[in-house]
Amino acid sequence: MSWVVWFTGLPGCGKTTIAQGVKARLRDRGIYVKVLELDEIRRVITPKPTYTDEEREVVYSSLAYMAKLLSEAGANVIVDATANRRRYRDRARELIPNFAEVYVEASLSACIERERGRKAVYSPQGIYSKAGEEDATVPGINVAYEEPINPEVVVDAERHDPDQNADVVTNWIIETFENLG
Repeated sequence: MSWVVWFTGLPGCGKTTIAQGVKARLRDRGIYVKVLELDEIRRVITPKPTYTDEEREVVYSSLAYMAKLLSEAGANVIVDATANRRRYRDRARELIPNFAEVYVEASLSACIERERGRKAVYSPQGIYSKAGEEDATVPGINVAYEEPINPEVVVDAERHDPDQNADVVTNWIIETFENLG
């Protein structure tokens, strides 16, 4: 049986880097994983995003449903998305039987510094520099980021490098879901 693991954390915390590391480690073990990177998917759902609460409701509901459908079709799924409100991630947990949440923990100051230099393919650039603009909705600054209450895995993105964190998550997935396949 397949599973879904949702990576959450502030923008710039390292979700994408760690998620890609986990995908590569699992692939090396013969485990197929599809990564749903919200910044890529958002370009289709909302080509000109406004990041309003209403838009986020639609985008995160759609993302959770996509993950559910892929999981039902037998794919293991990693969701790479901030999902600043707990309810977005809780909705996925309600829909998906084999669901887990990974909290990539990093301070706001560390995320701001990392985001300045990141070269992500799909992520919008300069997220934190836009926080001062009128009607800005940057998680952790202009809108709340609600940390998970009981995530299955927490990795410290400031104390450990992405490879160490990817190892932790990969090992947890294998130990937890290995007998499902």
